[in-house]
Amino acid sequence: MNVIATGAAGFSGYHVARYLCERGDDVAGIDNLNDYYDPALEFARL
Repeated sequence: MNVIATGAAGFSGYHVARYLCERGDDVAGIDNLNDYYDPALEFARL
């Protein structure tokens, strides 16, 4: 299945996207990468 995950660099979005990838789905992650979280952490999650 093809899935778009919004907020993919945040905590919940990251874990949902990771689960979907491990399940075998094709995931496109979208996030606005603002300064709420550490930018290095957000890029690592993507």
